[in-house]
Amino acid sequence: MELQPGREAVVRVAVATLWTSPEAVRPVDRPALTAGADIPAWVSGLSTEQQVGDCVLSQLLLGERVLVSELRPDGWARVVAVEQPAAKLDPRGYPGWLPADQLVALDPAAETSPDRPLVVDATVTGLHAAPDGPVVLPGVVVGTRLVPAGPARDDWRPVHAPGQARPLWLPDSHLVPASAASPDAEQALAVAQRLLDVVYIWGGLSAHGIDCSGLVHLAWRRFGVLLPRDADDQAVATTPLALGAERPGDLYFFARPGRKIHHIGIVTAAPGGGGERRMLHACYRRRRVIEEPLPADRTATLVGAHRV
Repeated sequence: MELQPGREAVVRVAVATLWTSPEAVRPVDRPALTAGADIPAWVSGLSTEQQVGDCVLSQLLLGERVLVSELRPDGWARVVAVEQPAAKLDPRGYPGWLPADQLVALDPAAETSPDRPLVVDATVTGLHAAPDGPVVLPGVVVGTRLVPAGPARDDWRPVHAPGQARPLWLPDSHLVPASAASPDAEQALAVAQRLLDVVYIWGGLSAHGIDCSGLVHLAWRRFGVLLPRDADDQAVATTPLALGAERPGDLYFFARPGRKIHHIGIVTAAPGGGGERRMLHACYRRRRVIEEPLPADRTATLVGAHRV
């Protein structure tokens, strides 16, 4: 099946990057544009300034669905990421551009599979050609959903991967069944805590590089909860709390006077008696995921606490 405008497709690489336009990409972005999308190589080649380039909108994980809206002769596809809500941009999902060879047409049979999906719970893993065989698809990250291709064998599990003719394998311990129950906030916090020290990448949504709203989106996505992609939309989609009522796993939102919300963090401790607050967040200033007490300048822009 070929990609067609107006039809859905799925991501066939471990992590695909969503761009503002094909013309916005830089020479340093080349590793992220290939058919293999080598995101670790891309991230390692970025300077601290390039890590926050506004050419990147978001990222999509292996198997994530998109609606194709345009195909260009030069190999680019305009898509809507339907699993990343972005109401202010497009009611269908987050719009942007991807290299078309990082996508494969949606297989209706895979969508109607009776098997319960599996979710990658390892922070980073790889899909192998056979149990203990060579890695075919490296860099698969936590939160990726996969379709099982049979029972586990010798502690390895076969899965269907988009664009792969045969099932691929990964350690069974790296997978969990997709949950039908709503997670509690501390479960999402525990996933986010595993990403401590991951590098800050504007638009990043993976264990290779991530931004503040991406950290929140990915932590909840691990449990099947699809929060909006951007911090201001995440505020709209969550329930406000009275400051002082927040608990670990809740969310802090930040905005400058008269401006929209620009930052989000995950509460890591109930407020202290002296008003001290702590959070885990992907920090633009420090260019990595950190856990810290809120410094005075952060407290000055704290506009609310919310609960998912």
